[in-house]
Amino acid sequence: MKHSSKYLSMALAAVLLTGCSAPAVQNSSQSAETPADVQTDATEAIAEEATEKERPQVEQKTLPVLSITTKSTDPDVMKFVTEPVAEHVAEAIASWTPGYKIPIAPYYEECTVTLTDADGISLLADADAQVKVRGNWTTVYEKKPLRIKFTDKTNMLGLCDGADQRNWLLLAEYKDGSMLRNKAAFSAAKEILGADGLYSTDSEFVTVEINGEYYGVYLLTDMQQVSSHRVDITEPEPEYTGTDIGYFLEFDGYFYNEDELHGFHVDYADNAALIPYDGNDGTGNRIKCLPSSIIDPKDDVGFTIKSEINSQEQHDFIENFVNNTYRIMYEAAYNDKAFVFDDDYSSISETSDITPQEAVEKVVNVDSLADTYIISDLTCDADIYWSSFYMDVDFGENGDRKLTFEAPWDFDSSMGNKDRCINGAGFYACSIVPDVNGNVYKTCNPWLVVLAYEDWYQDIIKEKWTRAYDGGVFDRAIGLVENDSAALQDEFTKNYDKWDNIKHNEDFVNELSEPAAACKTEQEAADFLADWLRKRVDWLNTKWHK
Repeated sequence: MKHSSKYLSMALAAVLLTGCSAPAVQNSSQSAETPADVQTDATEAIAEEATEKERPQVEQKTLPVLSITTKSTDPDVMKFVTEPVAEHVAEAIASWTPGYKIPIAPYYEECTVTLTDADGISLLADADAQVKVRGNWTTVYEKKPLRIKFTDKTNMLGLCDGADQRNWLLLAEYKDGSMLRNKAAFSAAKEILGADGLYSTDSEFVTVEINGEYYGVYLLTDMQQVSSHRVDITEPEPEYTGTDIGYFLEFDGYFYNEDELHGFHVDYADNAALIPYDGNDGTGNRIKCLPSSIIDPKDDVGFTIKSEINSQEQHDFIENFVNNTYRIMYEAAYNDKAFVFDDDYSSISETSDITPQEAVEKVVNVDSLADTYIISDLTCDADIYWSSFYMDVDFGENGDRKLTFEAPWDFDSSMGNKDRCINGAGFYACSIVPDVNGNVYKTCNPWLVVLAYEDWYQDIIKEKWTRAYDGGVFDRAIGLVENDSAALQDEFTKNYDKWDNIKHNEDFVNELSEPAAACKTEQEAADFLADWLRKRVDWLNTKWHK
């Protein structure tokens, strides 16, 4: 997420939108003008309905144990996991917090890692690895997410199709009272994207111990990276400078923190206005995704190159490709024109040889975009316009040279945890959305909005939704929430005995929706999540099921 609400005023938190889009956009679930007593009544009704659900009766499960042991025995060695805060986050906090002392930045500590299954059988013994705190604003919390970088590639619990990988992540799930939002989203995304041969992360819960100290329940996941079993695109050889490689990209509000070689700006067809999708022709609204003047409070969102590149030529090539691909999409949707790249992908020109739809399909994996849109509108993530939105393109020998959307990530603010589509209704991902800091400005994710009114694209979305719905994808996601919550109650209770951050959530309560903030046990939080997700699926099904 962009900023930690721990350091924002209650005044900002009070004006958070509770609907799916800006008040002017129709079909939103609530507007900012909704009376406070009505909002309170709705919140209480949601919470009461969630707690009345009958919970499944299942046998308690014991989690695998992942033990991290530092090689150093220095008395202060545990600082590597207790003190670091991401550098750009610490600098931001310091800018508005007088007397704030900037903590150390995350750093690797030499460790060994042991993994045992639920029966105590060793799966991995004393594997050499480096471990550090990772993330953005989640690094300010007591329980911090971690990255493990093994010396030798290894598999973890059969994840990633059983492939050996060097990098793995441990998500702390600190501000999600259910601890299940990421896992549920990853599960649904893996089915939706997997049906088209695309990648989404695997995940499993583990108990984490560090130097013998219990550290709670974490979600073990893949790392978003280029790999034959993750984002499978052509990797350049060291020092290779040609442009015929794969590029893994993040639509990223933090791109300005990158070195010049790994970040770039996109002009979005000269910041052309978009029509937010509300199912009713936009009702005359327009939105620009970039600041339109020097006094516009909107932040610029560019791109971070997440894969390895070795030259300015590669940087400039992918920057040009992304800019022109978006322009092809915009011209097709808004001007009914077909544009195509020249042979070396240096420029685009109009053509009458193909249709505008065909022009888009030549440079965009439209199935992947539709899949990603479904996942995004299902989950209503507050950061949809800001970060953790990934795509890639492969110009290698076997690459298809199409912008492909996959590797969805970071759902701890989604599915009702923040005030977005709080009653489950309304279009969201391709509509106007408020910024995460309390409706200082409104914006959108241009990649999800630009094709939203194309009938052929909506047909693809409806076909994919219908296939997923009829195939039980969403029932399984809801079932995962209910069953994991029931089966892991002992594990979750022990976690909250350690951290006590669900009853005492002062560090992040301003970020939460009222019903999410009202949950004081994991069961309550999981019941609310399952209830919200069920309502969301039902509402979307009325719009998309064929």
